[in-house]
Amino acid sequence: MGWRFRADCKFTWLCVALMSIILLFLIALLLGIVIHPCGGTLQGPEGSFSSPNYPGPYPPNALCIWRIEVGAGLAIQLRMETFSVEGTASCLFDRVELHEEQGTAGTAPTRFCGNVAPPTFNTVSNHLRVTFVSDSSVGAQGFSVRYRAVTPAEKSCAWDEHLCDQGLCLQLGFVCDGFHDCKDRSDEANCSLKHKECGGPLTTLEGQLSTPNHPQPYPHQQLCLWQISVPLGHVIDLHFHNFSLESHEDCSFDFVEVHDSAGTGTASLMGRFCGHQLPPTLTSSRHVMTVLFVADEGVADDGFFATYQARNATEKTCSPAEFSCGNGECRVLESVCDGWHDCPDGTDELNCTGVSYPAFGSVCEPVEVEMCLGLGYNATSFPNIWLAIPDQEGAAEVLQDYQTLMELACYQHLRLLICSLFVPKCTPDGGVLQPCRAVCLAAELRCQQSLGLLGILWPINCNILPDSNDPVECFQP
Repeated sequence: MGWRFRADCKFTWLCVALMSIILLFLIALLLGIVIHPCGGTLQGPEGSFSSPNYPGPYPPNALCIWRIEVGAGLAIQLRMETFSVEGTASCLFDRVELHEEQGTAGTAPTRFCGNVAPPTFNTVSNHLRVTFVSDSSVGAQGFSVRYRAVTPAEKSCAWDEHLCDQGLCLQLGFVCDGFHDCKDRSDEANCSLKHKECGGPLTTLEGQLSTPNHPQPYPHQQLCLWQISVPLGHVIDLHFHNFSLESHEDCSFDFVEVHDSAGTGTASLMGRFCGHQLPPTLTSSRHVMTVLFVADEGVADDGFFATYQARNATEKTCSPAEFSCGNGECRVLESVCDGWHDCPDGTDELNCTGVSYPAFGSVCEPVEVEMCLGLGYNATSFPNIWLAIPDQEGAAEVLQDYQTLMELACYQHLRLLICSLFVPKCTPDGGVLQPCRAVCLAAELRCQQSLGLLGILWPINCNILPDSNDPVECFQP
């Protein structure tokens, strides 16, 4: 661990307080489940907030809720300045949700994930709830947000968005895509002026698409949308052969987007590309794919030329030593049911009998840490992947003065929680289990009063632990 603490316990109550602080803070700090500086109520006329640890990767198992309140008669305008959140088409894993809490009863939350910032969000009421949830596996850089109070007449959108319905902002991919996303239908008006002999439906088993005038420079202010649809039971492989678009760090000027769906929702985005590097070959998960090309009024380049081909979805393209994801991508077999989402569509973690965290080649070993003997399990596995403790000797060093905690009335509940984190239960394959949420809640309930007398606040957010009683998902005695 790089350091060593040895208590000199001359006053029992002082030792109890000291050991409680050290152990609980270690758990919270090393696990990253200290109540993160995220969430809360924001009441100023303008402000900003971001995901935990931003601009670094956000932690797993985060739950943050911000409630924005502005003056009566005003609305809230919210813009995501940066956005990178792990996600699939349904945003099942990590997600940001926007929900108006008053004035729009019955309105479902709007959910976002992926790597493209959602459009500007203008509320109807003066209350908005923003919720961020991350799962236990892959993380990303997260997001940063700015908001301000506006009058209804001040509602606006970014320069590359379409404003309709007195405050709804649409990304350009939704404009002239054949679907009426605006109640006033302005998103599908005058589309003949925007489509300059490009885009349209592609329904053959193979075909090609390119920017207008290719290989000559494409015209300014273009919006081209190709909707590829092949028979059911097939997937689509898209190959770019030539590619040269105006370069920009965020690809916010000229760009190509490829979507794993019949539309252009943020959650279905497979990639946004610009510059001069050839995009990778992309494979849809179903029989439909959408390609969007957008050019602004500035610099124009030579554009792109691409071909697509349909193939049977049941065709095996991966080797016997690989797992075939739902979208055709290949992953090593060791990535299946390892507790991490390695496939973009999450299919490597479907139909798993239980969540078992990576064991890094370790096997089960008898519990030797004195504090944790005689619990509901007698086998553990190291290294400890949560606390970065290499072996039981390291865990025993941290817990060596545990006897001082026995003065607490809630010791047995606290012992279960501490041991299931420092010396976790081993699964038959050498992995380990988190404690169930009920273990943490029981310790919190029984220990809050005792710790409160010592001036110690409970530092652990129990809600991020699995809410289950299934012994294959988490540990509960």
